[in-house]
Amino acid sequence: MKLSKEEIARYARQIVLRGVGGPGQNKLKAARVLAIGAGGLGSPALQYLAGAGVGTLGVVDDDVVSLSNLHRQVLHATANVGRKKVDSAAEAIARINPHVEVVRIERRLDASIARGLVADWDLALDGSDNFATRYAVSDACFHEHKPLVTAAIGEYDGTLTTLKPYENGPDGKPNPTYRCLFPEAPPPGTVPSCSQVGVLGALAGALGSLMALEAIREIVGGFGDDDRGLVGRLLMIDTRSMRFETLTYGWDEANPLNGFAAQGAVDSR
Repeated sequence: MKLSKEEIARYARQIVLRGVGGPGQNKLKAARVLAIGAGGLGSPALQYLAGAGVGTLGVVDDDVVSLSNLHRQVLHATANVGRKKVDSAAEAIARINPHVEVVRIERRLDASIARGLVADWDLALDGSDNFATRYAVSDACFHEHKPLVTAAIGEYDGTLTTLKPYENGPDGKPNPTYRCLFPEAPPPGTVPSCSQVGVLGALAGALGSLMALEAIREIVGGFGDDDRGLVGRLLMIDTRSMRFETLTYGWDEANPLNGFAAQGAVDSR
């Protein structure tokens, strides 16, 4: 896939990066990235992926823009209140970069459609706001061998990790799944929603931007010899104390996706 003169000028400051270059920019142009949610996390992620020149962006969302969204969902504007988020997102992305194709998927993702949906994409970003969707997306990406960048935010804190559990790590063991990190969803009602406790808009911007960075890293094949992505590592941000910490987590042999029991089931067939 060849870059035009206009694209070379547009991405010049990115192309000169030793970890990207012309080959990396062409990979970005050829890439198809699926974003689950065009809200607080999806908004900045989609903006920076569009700016970076990702060729095709899929936007999955069944919601409409509300006034209370606008302090953090910066892809949308006041004039978009009441409109479908997929339509508002597509128009915003077109303003940012006309070279990016947008695929609008106006529906709620659940386990019944997750695998069929992610199968058509190179990489997925999960910015959803509920555990049912997170488990459905992460399970689907495992089965379809698709990298997944997933993030979550609370009032003043957030987390981010990248999942490639269909591959083995440097130690020869499988990379961890989302279920290795969070074996079970918390009981209903124990994690309050942002409508109940609030959320800092700029926090969503920071985590969404980091989601885009992780996606770009994966697409171009890493940024160099010292590259350390977030596979097997959970980035935790606390904005009240302004602390950024990274927790290393590993494969749980009891997890239902690529644990010993699951491997045994496959071997016995």
